[in-house]
Order: sequence, then C-alpha cells, then structure tokens
Amino acid sequence: MHTDQSNHHSLGLGIDAGGTATRWALAAPGGAIVAEGAVGGLSALQMTTEAGRASVHATFAALAQAVLAQGRPARVQAGLTGFGGDGAQMVAWLAELLGLAAGAIVLGNDIEIACRASFAPGEGYLVYAGTGSIGAFIDADGVFHRAGGRGVVLDDGGGFWIAREALRQIWRKEDEQPGAWRASPMAHAVFDHIGGADWALSRQFIYGGERGAIGRLAIAVAASAERDPAAAAILREAGRELGRLALALVHRFGARPVLLAGRAAELHPLIADSMRSTLPPGVALTQSGLRPHHAAARLALGAGAPSE
Repeated sequence: MHTDQSNHHSLGLGIDAGGTATRWALAAPGGAIVAEGAVGGLSALQMTTEAGRASVHATFAALAQAVLAQGRPARVQAGLTGFGGDGAQMVAWLAELLGLAAGAIVLGNDIEIACRASFAPGEGYLVYAGTGSIGAFIDADGVFHRAGGRGVVLDDGGGFWIAREALRQIWRKEDEQPGAWRASPMAHAVFDHIGGADWALSRQFIYGGERGAIGRLAIAVAASAERDPAAAAILREAGRELGRLALALVHRFGARPVLLAGRAAELHPLIADSMRSTLPPGVALTQSGLRPHHAAARLALGAGAPSE
C-alpha cells in the first residue's frame, strides 16, 4: 500500500473492484492521490449466492479497515465488475463499514469509470483486458456503449481466457501423447503455478477456483512465451480477440483512437502488437497503465479524472 501521511479533509474514495483484486485510492481536494492499496477481488455477480455475499462483505470489511487507517472519506465512487444496477445491499454495507450516509456512496460499472478516465465523451474507444475483457465507448451525448464484457465464460482475450486456453491446449496434447507436457515450457510454468501435473489438480483449479485466481495463471503463460511457441500463439490470439472488440465499435460508430488498458493487456508485448495488426490503418492504438481507482477517487469529489 502507498500512502502520503499528510492530513487531508473531504477525501474522495475510489474503488475499482475486479475479479483479481479490489483496488482503492483516496483523493484530496484538487485530485492528488494521498493513499492507495488493494484487497481481494470481487464481482457484483457474487451477490446472487449466500457464499458470494459473505465473500463480498468480507472484502468490503478488509477494504474499509485499510482505508480508515489512512483517513475517513467524505464520498465514495465505486466501479464493480459485473454490476447491473442493483447495489442497495452493497451500498448499505459500505456505508456501515465506512461510517457514511448511503447517499454519499455511488456504485457503477467499473468500465464506465475507466472509460471516463480515458477519453472525453465521443473521443475514443477503450478496450480493457483484465480477468475478462470489454470494449467501451461513451458517445458525445454521454451514452455508454459496449462490445463484449459478458463475463469470463463468454469473454475472449482477458486473463481468464488466456489461462483457459493454456490448460485446454496442454491437456489436449496429453490426450494425444501422454507425458508431452515435460517438453513444454508453458506446461511446466502452468503446472508449477497450480501445484502439479495431475489432472485432479487442474480440474480443481479450473472448476473449483475463483475466476480471479484462474486469471492470474495468465502470468505464468506469458512468462513462458519466449521459450514456448504455444504460449506465444495464445498471446497473439488474445490480441486478435481484443482487436475484434475495437473493430466492433469502429464498425458501429466510426474510426476513433483506441486505448488498450488492463493488467492482462500488459502481460506481454505480443498482445498489443497482435491487436494493432487487426486494426485499420486509420485507427490509432495506444496502450496505457490506466488506474481506474485513481479516476474513481477524483470523480467522488467531482475533481474529474485527469491523465496520470
């Protein structure tokens, strides 16, 4: 956790909740970030089960403890993956844990905050690749449009997809040639990450693990890309899938600049290079280490979301 120990009043708390981690930041009037940190990942989709609700509450409790150790926010802007508009229970939990009125807390979709932090309305398209993936555009009238972003089971090009493709290819090869994994740097990296080469371990990991934990396996895949053509091919395909999201928006709304962001997009240069090759010559692609929790903190106080 990073913190500036200066005393600040009227702090804005920004929350960016994703499947891999829930990041938070405190902004002082004017927009300076004075503290930030991260706790476990969460998704608004977890609110559909009792166990999921308990997990979300526990994550909020850990977040509140970390935040209050640095200062008490006056307002909160939270972007949550999977958020569909029904956030009353989550607002109530955050209000209680942070000692705020419910009216001081605004929940929304995580990608809308990221999009607002990237472009002025009507200016450009954001393609965000985290555990899942999405393309987003806020038009000149402030209306939000999307391509993809339908959850890791359907999304392509994000960390979960990269991990799933790696395991899929490894085990298909084992079907054809048992023991082939021993000659694969990607398989070694993947099995080291999940704890062994037995199918039972892979089965438990992919079917019993949290989506964020599965998404983190993509780090191991990317680390083996220089030594294993199969891993490099998966990353190139991830880039092409992310390019498809941008192209969908270009076809609907016309040529505009595209910004690629998200931790999965930063795993290896092959992803951005492959995505760039899918785009028409007139569509510029840039990449950014976007920090939506900073943008959310500034939005909480109406300070805007200036570029980092």
